[in-house]
Amino acid sequence: MSKKTGLGKGLDALLPSQPVLKPEGGVQLIPAHHITRNPHQPRARFDSEELAELATSIREHGVIQPLIVTRSEQPDRFTLIAGERRLIAARQAGLAEVPAIVREASEQQLVELALVENVQRADLGPLETAEAFRQLAEDFGLSHEEIAARVGKSRVSVTNTLRLLKLPTEVKQSLVDGKISEGHARALLALTSPQSQIAALQTIIKKELNVRQTEELVRLLSGEKPIRPPRPGPSPEIQSLERRFREHLGTRVTINQRGKGGNLVIYYFSDEELNALIDLILGETS
Repeated sequence: MSKKTGLGKGLDALLPSQPVLKPEGGVQLIPAHHITRNPHQPRARFDSEELAELATSIREHGVIQPLIVTRSEQPDRFTLIAGERRLIAARQAGLAEVPAIVREASEQQLVELALVENVQRADLGPLETAEAFRQLAEDFGLSHEEIAARVGKSRVSVTNTLRLLKLPTEVKQSLVDGKISEGHARALLALTSPQSQIAALQTIIKKELNVRQTEELVRLLSGEKPIRPPRPGPSPEIQSLERRFREHLGTRVTINQRGKGGNLVIYYFSDEELNALIDLILGETS
């Protein structure tokens, strides 16, 4: 089992006070063309307008926050650990050199640090995050619990995110293109065949179904009880509570009010997810 490195504490782990990465020195200027992108960078897309704005700022004020790099096998060449947006914008701004801090990092740390940086800044799409989690699990043998500790997520959230990779290509592309949300995609996972998932996807897009309506559609296609006439939607306060529960527990949660009472429903989709919820809610270890 891989030893935990403390990367779940965030990018503060890059500071010299942390033992995770060995420093080689302070900030130094490095030729921008001597730095290559992190091959394990999970983020695939960058907003062109945001990059142009950052390039304008860098052209006027320079690169305020140094990049983090590690030495590559080639002499005087470096691999980027953190700061790809700054590097791209600096090149667009015409800078020949950029300030950087050199650290020693293993292949696993390159994956972890790139993932932590993007997750903390909410820069990754769900499939990009899932692919990064997959690398940590399959290439480096980390458990879902270990991944969760490194990125500050619950184990259930990591498991559910990884499940998105099982969706058909058409569904994943619609998620990347913004035609459906992560909530839609997770609802489609309840269908057992790619054909039924794709058919449901087409209905979602054609009828512009929201996540709750998609869940009802999935239940109907799964042969469950027919859809009842739609009830009034939950109040904004209830929707806010459901969202807070989902973010904390990393799984689907619904609140149903009936008069002065009601019920709180927490969903899980595997024994591992159930054990993780038990750990999180009851503070017990499985």
